[in-house]
Amino acid sequence: MRVFQDYNRAAAVAYAHAWAYRRNPRYYNYEELGGDCTNFASQCLYAGSGIMNFTPTWGWYYLDADRKAPAWTGVQYLWNFLTRTRQSVGPVGEACALEDLQPGDLVQLSFDGTTFGHTPFVIAVEQPVSPQTVFVAAHTQDADYRPLSTYVYQSLRCLRITGVVRP
Repeated sequence: MRVFQDYNRAAAVAYAHAWAYRRNPRYYNYEELGGDCTNFASQCLYAGSGIMNFTPTWGWYYLDADRKAPAWTGVQYLWNFLTRTRQSVGPVGEACALEDLQPGDLVQLSFDGTTFGHTPFVIAVEQPVSPQTVFVAAHTQDADYRPLSTYVYQSLRCLRITGVVRP
C-alpha cells in the first residue's frame, strides 16, 4: 500500500536558498552539458520530499553523474514524471495557473515557444500574482529571488507539487 503525504515546501525552499549560488558537492554540475537548472530543481524537490523513485528509465533518482534518471536532469522528463497518472513513489505535481503557484513549486520556460528548456524553482509569491511577483531560484543562470518577469521567454507552464507518494 502506498501513502500520500505532504511535501515539505519550507525544506525545499531552504535548500534552494542555500545552494542557489553554489553547487552541492553531492551532485554533479551539468552546467557544461546543457545546463544545471533541472538538476537543481530536482535537488530542491528531493529536499522537500525525501524520497527518490528508482524505477529504471521512468523513475526520478540520482546516484552519481552517470547513474541518474532522465527525469532528474531533463526538463520534459521531469514534467512527465511529476504529472504521471500511474501512482508510484516520489513527489507528484499537476499543471496549474500562475495564480496557484506556491513556494516549492516549479515553472518551466520555453524560449522558442515550442520546447521547454528551463526549470526555475519558485521560492516566493506575492499578491497580486504576476510574473513580477513570482520569485525563483535557479542554476545555469544562477539566481535567488529573481522575478520571473526578468526572463525573456515565449511561453511558460506552472507545476504545483501536490504531495509525495511513499511506499
